[in-house]
Amino acid sequence: MSRWACAAGAATMLAATGAAAATLPEVYAERTAMIEADARCRLFEPGLAAALGAARAQARGAALRAGADPAELDRIAGRARAGAAALPCTSPRLAAWAARVRSAFEGWSRAPRMSFPGETAVWEAARPADGDAGWRLSQAAPLEGGTFRFGLAGPGAAALTAVADFGPGPGPYAARLVLRDPGRTSGPYLGAPGLGAGRPPALARRLPPRTAARVFQASGRGPAAPALRPARSRTALAFRFPDAAAGAIEALDPREAVAVEFLFGGRGGEAVRTAYVEVGDFAAGRAFLSAAPRRD
Repeated sequence: MSRWACAAGAATMLAATGAAAATLPEVYAERTAMIEADARCRLFEPGLAAALGAARAQARGAALRAGADPAELDRIAGRARAGAAALPCTSPRLAAWAARVRSAFEGWSRAPRMSFPGETAVWEAARPADGDAGWRLSQAAPLEGGTFRFGLAGPGAAALTAVADFGPGPGPYAARLVLRDPGRTSGPYLGAPGLGAGRPPALARRLPPRTAARVFQASGRGPAAPALRPARSRTALAFRFPDAAAGAIEALDPREAVAVEFLFGGRGGEAVRTAYVEVGDFAAGRAFLSAAPRRD
């Protein structure tokens, strides 16, 4: 998928918010300004404010995938915040902007599900009913010799979870999540372009060297709940990761990847099978889940 096709993938939400005619940096600036104004003037209900946060995160991700410079986006955000701070809360201009946001997000903030496409993969978000133990935000990825899905799963406070099914035979005894450590690096590792014109680099090439990586060991292992298993699966295992891992993924560049490594024991020593997950709009998906949860 080309970078422009990826940018177009954001069109569903951006069009729903009345921003289809604007450039992605302009959309990002507008969302940033309104979030700044809301923080100061309390313009929106919490659910709508969360929806606006999701829109901002998705606009930034789409702009980066379309080739925007991260430093320039930071400057754009700074100017947007300064402009919003200069408007009094009683400003008619600000009131008109807020009314437009309310109108645009009224239906979106109540949507039961949404897709967040990236360059190579899609995060699927769903707001489940209370007590639902299914996936709330997840991405499927290839895995040698098995099936794999990764993301946030309920019920209650969604936990960062990896579910894999390797079929009959001994399964992995442990799993670990590997991602870039921003404290040891000056920016993301995005790899060289992939083979073929316009192809993004493979996800495996978007990880830093191990010396610049952060590793989270799975804190729990057990049979996957039926709602999390692939169709017709009976042997899928679920690995739960610490809550801090979700925040660490959210802080990454949306063009990056993370790796989930499954560890197998055997006579020949330890073996590792790895699945790669695109960071994409993980942050936008989390914000979407926090906006006006459904109550069935």
